[in-house]
Amino acid sequence: MLFDTHVHFDGVIAAGGILDAIVARAVQAGVSHMIAVGGSSSANQTAVAIDRAYPDIIRAAVGYDRHVGVFDAKWPLVLRRGDQTAVACPLDELRGLLALPEVVAIGEIGLDFHHERHVGASGAKWPLVLRCGETALAQIELFQRMLLLARDYQLPVIVHTRAAETETLDALRAHAAAWRGTPDRIGVMHCFTGGEVFARDLLALGFMISFSGIITFKNVESLRAVAVLVPEDRLLIETDSPYLAPEPFRGQPNEPAHVRRVAETLATIRHTSWETIAGISARNAERLFGRSE
Repeated sequence: MLFDTHVHFDGVIAAGGILDAIVARAVQAGVSHMIAVGGSSSANQTAVAIDRAYPDIIRAAVGYDRHVGVFDAKWPLVLRRGDQTAVACPLDELRGLLALPEVVAIGEIGLDFHHERHVGASGAKWPLVLRCGETALAQIELFQRMLLLARDYQLPVIVHTRAAETETLDALRAHAAAWRGTPDRIGVMHCFTGGEVFARDLLALGFMISFSGIITFKNVESLRAVAVLVPEDRLLIETDSPYLAPEPFRGQPNEPAHVRRVAETLATIRHTSWETIAGISARNAERLFGRSE
């Protein structure tokens, strides 16, 4: 059975998906479990609500992701993108959710400096106010706060990184050094797109590595080479629905049923069967995201 470790159900619903139908198609495709991922106050609440609606199939992860404004009495933070002010998300609300038995991980969290390092010109149709370095320090501080909560609640983290591998590793090395939980439950780098050196650094810290539909795209030979190197006990699969639909569904809204295409592609490049990939990745996901009794 397949385990989709990363689904943005709030995005799936916003893209026009009907929840019951999405879940039914996933189950029919052999998906036994899914992780409903948060990242903002609304996404967190959606993840928990969907977990409660499908407790035997779906588990929840909650957290505050990059470019989310977070407010704490001792730590006020508001990030601005263009002329829009991010919604302020209270840490007390997040702590309340982390104490729920439905919540099995903190995520999605992480760093994304893609826009930080690509300064664009402004125009009447595209007023770009975000400038290089404008939110990087705030993102790092928010990421560190989330990692601290992960240690406090002994929960694995679901990490995103883009154009920020050095800063991400710096934060994760500090987190791993302070982690007192089960060594193989520290977390996962989701939707991995990095190189071999980055992968080996993550594996050395105890992290799992998850591959998405990107592995099915053309011209990703270097990523497929990394996918061959990940040990069986560290391999996870995901869809990142509703984003990154795999071939031959590229360009359409993604959904958990398509995680089988990820397993099939990994099976081809690792010279095994998709059922084997499904089995080892599901066991790894169960170890990482198993519910506490």
